[in-house]
Amino acid sequence: MSLVTEPLSDDAVVTWPEQAQAVNPNVVLLLAMVPGLAHLTVLRDRLKGAAYLLATAIFVYFMVVHGGGAIYNLIFLGEPQPDIPIRERDNSLFMLIDGVMILAVILIFVALYIISIRSALKTAREINIRGYLSRTDKRISNVADRAFPVLGLTPTFIMIAFFVVVPLVFSALVAFTNYSRPHHIPPSNPIDWVGFDNFAQLFGGDHLWSGAVVRVFIWTIAWAFLATATCYIGGMLMAVVLKNSRLRITPFFRAIFILPYAVPGVVSLIVWRNMLNGAFGTLNRTLEWLPFFPDVVNTPWLTDPWMARFTMVMINLWLGFPYFMLLVTGTMTSIPAEHIEAARMDGASDWQVFRKIQMPQIVFQTMPLVIMSFAHNVNNFGAVFFLTGGGPNMPDSTTTGAGATDLMVSWIFNLTVNLQQYHQAGVLAIMIFLIIAPFAIFNFRQTKSFKEGEI
Repeated sequence: MSLVTEPLSDDAVVTWPEQAQAVNPNVVLLLAMVPGLAHLTVLRDRLKGAAYLLATAIFVYFMVVHGGGAIYNLIFLGEPQPDIPIRERDNSLFMLIDGVMILAVILIFVALYIISIRSALKTAREINIRGYLSRTDKRISNVADRAFPVLGLTPTFIMIAFFVVVPLVFSALVAFTNYSRPHHIPPSNPIDWVGFDNFAQLFGGDHLWSGAVVRVFIWTIAWAFLATATCYIGGMLMAVVLKNSRLRITPFFRAIFILPYAVPGVVSLIVWRNMLNGAFGTLNRTLEWLPFFPDVVNTPWLTDPWMARFTMVMINLWLGFPYFMLLVTGTMTSIPAEHIEAARMDGASDWQVFRKIQMPQIVFQTMPLVIMSFAHNVNNFGAVFFLTGGGPNMPDSTTTGAGATDLMVSWIFNLTVNLQQYHQAGVLAIMIFLIIAPFAIFNFRQTKSFKEGEI
């Protein structure tokens, strides 16, 4: 067997067996079915091979010791065991969580498996093109350069997988079980897979539940639109008025308007809830003294469905417009004064300056935040819980737990905390995700600020 000596530009001289200059990609692909084996044998890249093989060995050991049982438990979710103490019975909930975590580990290994195969084929192509493999220290340096961002992001990726993705998948899988009171609360009783039965019940199988879904869904979308639009328009108007005002006390008014935003929202909502009490609230008691409102003492601010919804929007406007006022004010200060002065010299009125110069800039820079505000208002739990508590009750509230002002998120809270109907809450959680995610992604991609286009 003769040896071929290849001079390298940056590397030292490498001595390599002549028949090893060409590597069969099919052989490499076959050996790469076991991660690291191709690197250790025909490719002779022992550093990568040892790393991939060690990761594979750890994964196989983990699956043999823990994975197989967890997957089995995920499929069957335990068996009824009425003859043993409750603490020793199968806990279907823990089995479901463990199974989802094992699936996350499997997916991470699959990603590593694909990376190992691509690495083996890439190394084989390098040998076939160059006729040799780079020197070991050179390869280590290159791998270190390429691997640094990967290693830096790996802890974040793992934390996202186990602390974000796994809980989301677990919540979604609950929607396909019968996890609910009174007969399917582990560990007293196991839960079972029921497929799409919960979806069928909520979307047409039971008129009470389907009616509640339609009502709460429509109010959630209407609330999110009204809450976002009123706060945005109100904040923009106040910012424009204060910016163009020539009064010396303008800073004082700006400070006054910011106060609702500076006070914690929970405190403000609780105060408003007491003030709007229909029987002895401060607002009704104050209006009672005025001759214009002789019968206002019993105004149902929070006990009539439509009045409660109107009140929610108005209180949210009072709480939320200062945020957009500050945002728009900051945007307006970034507009060059020369543009506005030139427009005024050309005879433009204040309205024309606002409509042609200021408003396009404001919309351009704030639209992503408006979309985020809409998504936030869809899940604005505090505005419901601390002001109306989801009430007033509707005819189906006793069964479904959905009040007149409940949003999807507050309804989920009632289903889980008060009624323990976790399977129905899981269906609603999936529904919220299907509403928010496509809307936010599509609208954000349509904004000029995302496309980095010109106004």
